[in-house]
Amino acid sequence: MKICFCGLRFRIAITAALLSVSVMQAQIRTPAVLQMPHSHNPLGPYIADTSPEPVLTNSPRLDRIVHDGKLLLSLKDAIDLALENNLDLAIARYNLPIADADLLRTKAGGSFLGVNTGVVQGTPGGGVGGYGAGAPGAGAGGTTGGAGGAGAGASGLVQSTLGGGTPVSSYDPALSVISGLEHLTLPLSSTQIYGVPSLQLNTTQVNATYSQAFPTGTSISFQFNNNRQTTNSPDIFLSPALNTYYRFTFQQQLLAGFGFGPNLRYLHIARNNKKISDIAFKNQVIATVTQVENMYWDLVNAYEQARADEQSLAFANQTLENARKQLQLESIPQIDVMKAEAEVSKRDQDLTVARTTLQLQESLMKNALTKSLDDPVLGEMPVVPTDLMQTSNTEADTSVPILDLIGQGLQNRPELLETDIDLANRQISRKAERNALLPSLSLVGFYGGSGLAGTPCYPVVSPCVPSTAPTDLSGAWQNTFNDSSPDYFVGLNLNIPFRNRVAKADQYRSELEYRQASLRKEQLKKQIRIEVRNAQYALEQSRARVESARKARDLAERTFEITKKEQDLGSGSSYQTMTAQRDLSVAELDLVTAMTTYRKAKVELDRTTGTTLEHNGVLIEDAVTGMVGASSP
Repeated sequence: MKICFCGLRFRIAITAALLSVSVMQAQIRTPAVLQMPHSHNPLGPYIADTSPEPVLTNSPRLDRIVHDGKLLLSLKDAIDLALENNLDLAIARYNLPIADADLLRTKAGGSFLGVNTGVVQGTPGGGVGGYGAGAPGAGAGGTTGGAGGAGAGASGLVQSTLGGGTPVSSYDPALSVISGLEHLTLPLSSTQIYGVPSLQLNTTQVNATYSQAFPTGTSISFQFNNNRQTTNSPDIFLSPALNTYYRFTFQQQLLAGFGFGPNLRYLHIARNNKKISDIAFKNQVIATVTQVENMYWDLVNAYEQARADEQSLAFANQTLENARKQLQLESIPQIDVMKAEAEVSKRDQDLTVARTTLQLQESLMKNALTKSLDDPVLGEMPVVPTDLMQTSNTEADTSVPILDLIGQGLQNRPELLETDIDLANRQISRKAERNALLPSLSLVGFYGGSGLAGTPCYPVVSPCVPSTAPTDLSGAWQNTFNDSSPDYFVGLNLNIPFRNRVAKADQYRSELEYRQASLRKEQLKKQIRIEVRNAQYALEQSRARVESARKARDLAERTFEITKKEQDLGSGSSYQTMTAQRDLSVAELDLVTAMTTYRKAKVELDRTTGTTLEHNGVLIEDAVTGMVGASSP
């Protein structure tokens, strides 16, 4: 029969304590900002950390802008509400503590898992989700692998050697304890040696090993073994026999894997990835603010169109009523009344289209600015934009030279900043892969000692032979550590892989990937230049379109006033007046559309030059916390 309890690890002793502490920590850990939890509890490393449930209630700011059953919404309110409630930002916000977790992992020598740089696009409207062209992005849920993140093939780039090099050991110290007892019975063919027909051995052992690695390429271990053995043999001199042994082992890499560079590469890349994650979140904020701005001006456009169509329908109804009265007086023919009725029908249709378009834009806006639309009152509440477009004159814009705008884009665009950090990561990998080409040469040494104790001779043996060994465990330990029985070794371990094709291929691949990423940076700079120029041209074109639409509106307004005056004097027909009013309404709508295009062109220019947050007074800290400062309205 054999009984063994090997594999009882150190954590067995603390299991009961973990169960009581974990519940208490789960109750108190409710940070306002998503971040990697920290604890001074010595049992903390063995307790699972939990992230709080997402808050799905709308921020109080939403209630403050409700007046008389309507949402009175300014552009500033829309941006602030998006920072607090937009679910795209809420999803992207989790990438920040994910990067912190990766940083903690690499501090212990673990490989990095990568960060996400994609832009979340789960909010329809403003150019996303099939409702037109507008805010840029890179995949649902932000799941696109980006520069510095995990995966290969992002933006046409290969990054399979990112983090490559020699293996990295764990920098967290580890203690392994193995304790158990064993009963062994061995049948014997003769009693000549042991004096018994079957040998019985009862062994109890308690062995402990402490190990740790260091970023210099150094590793140490300390092994301490204790063994107690009894037997039924009268010919074994010590029973019970106590054996103790210790060994301190040291190993230092001298070629491949030597120094901080290759051994801290995961940590350096994770720190860079943390920077990339912060920049990517800023890119998400820019994309979301850009989207909300576009949605706001789309809402203003729909609101102005609905209001203009209401006025147009009201004038048509008034004209029809006047025509019917004139028909009764037989001052106009029947055909004029029929034309007025047809015009009322057409304008009623236009108003229906405008109102449904407005309702859609209201729904899209409320969806973008809230975490939840479960409240039916909020779902049906109209949204009234308060920052209406001033169509009387175009706001004065300071003309910035195109080269200055391009310089702003090259300096501020998050994508270019991400690429710079990605190149730094690839440079780290290049150096690590070059180091991995070297043969493996390590300096190895150990020092140890042994001790022995036990009770001399079996009780039935007489006379007893005296023993020079101590009889108890403390004596065995004393002999183990007093250098009376030393064991030491110093040497070199050399491993030379002939041809070395795998490491050679990985090293050259890392060179190719670095050069490829360098080209991507230049391509991105060219793309930014084109985008800035295109946005500037679009702004100039839209400004010219506004001026043209304003002149057309002024001409239509004067034409309408003339025809109306002629009708009042009896020299013009109501149909001519209604036609002139319809032309005026169309001209006003064209001006609103031109102003909307102009506003959105400015939004796009801000995006391409990377100045969206600056021009809208958005602090990235507010976006990280999801709570706009008290100074905001």
